[in-house]
Amino acid sequence: MSTSPHILLLGGHGKIALYLTPRLISRGWTVTSVVRNPDHEADIHAAAPNAAKGALNVLVSDLAEISTQEAAQAVIDTVRPTWVVWSAGAGGKGGDERTHQIDYLAAAAFIRAAAATDGVTTFLMVSANNSRRSKPSWWSDEEWAGTVQMNSEGGILAAYFQAKINADELLTALTHKRENDDARPAIKTVILRPGWLAEREGTGKVHLGKTKGVGDVPREDVAETAARLLEAVQNGWKGGWVDLLAGDNEIGAEVERVVSSGETSIDGENIAEIHSKV
Repeated sequence: MSTSPHILLLGGHGKIALYLTPRLISRGWTVTSVVRNPDHEADIHAAAPNAAKGALNVLVSDLAEISTQEAAQAVIDTVRPTWVVWSAGAGGKGGDERTHQIDYLAAAAFIRAAAATDGVTTFLMVSANNSRRSKPSWWSDEEWAGTVQMNSEGGILAAYFQAKINADELLTALTHKRENDDARPAIKTVILRPGWLAEREGTGKVHLGKTKGVGDVPREDVAETAARLLEAVQNGWKGGWVDLLAGDNEIGAEVERVVSSGETSIDGENIAEIHSKV
């Protein structure tokens, strides 16, 4: 039986993370939630009011100040997690510079630090389904054209796209590198890639894997899906790229389908090129 994980939850005061926290705690897992503002600590504990003593911890650390592996390593060395969950993001605040700092530099710092730490065995990244360089065969030409327009220089998601694709590819490459190092334990990674994030209440029904290119999904359903994918990792699934939209099937059934079939949204990307980046 695997040891109960200790999860470092980055972006702990974000909307997805606040939905995710009680779902992690309810599974008997320990969570250290990272927030930038000490005033947010009460909100973290309010999200999981039934957490046992010591099961939910809050660490104040500003991701805007973390841009190197060494700085991220200091956080990991302090917390000593076995799993890392990245649910942080600039959220469009502060312009392109802040997007680059949070969504790439800080993310990359924690990716590198986690990959360098043998005790970290799982990394879940909340990304976005527009984070890809090649048209997937299951998208329509219109969906791909719209995505390219938004992602290209001058597009509304250009800075966000560059940050997310570079972070996703770095995590994928370092996962592959560690997996092929016989002297080290593997690290399992899940890159969960939702469409537009919706404010409405979750329905518990989604489409996972090779979804359409355009659509949305409630944040609550993103959190529930993330928790169930982490459960799948704990039960032996090695992870992968998983796109996520609102759908018609229960989350548990969709997770089981994707896990058992090996379906992955990385299909169509130049995997060899991604692996060569580290």
